[in-house]
Amino acid sequence: MLNKLWGIMLLAGIIVAAFTGKIGEAGTAAIDSSKEAVTLCIAMLGVMSMWTGIMNVAKKAGLIDAMTRALRPALRFLFPGVPEGHRANEYIASNIIANMLGLGWAATPYGG
Repeated sequence: MLNKLWGIMLLAGIIVAAFTGKIGEAGTAAIDSSKEAVTLCIAMLGVMSMWTGIMNVAKKAGLIDAMTRALRPALRFLFPGVPEGHRANEYIASNIIANMLGLGWAATPYGG
C-alpha cells in the first residue's frame, strides 16, 4: 500500500513539473536529494552501530534481562494479546529500555 502511495506522489510530482515547465529543476532536486540520502545513511550507520553495540554490551551484562523482568507487569497490561514468554515481549522491552536510556537510534533495530 505504501509503495502505491509513493508511486502516485512521484508520478504527480513529475506531471506537475512537466506542466509547469520545471522538469529540469525536478531532476536536479532528485539528484541532490539522493546525495543527501546517502550522506544521511552513512551517518546513521555509524551512530546506530555504536548504540546497538552498547545495547549488546548491556544485554551480555544482564542489564537488559533485569529491566525486562521489571517491565513484565507493564507489558502484560499494555499488550494482553502477547503470550507469556513470547519473543515479542523481549523485543518490546528492549525497545522501551533503549528509549528510557536515551538511546533513541538504538531503539530502531530492537523494535523489530
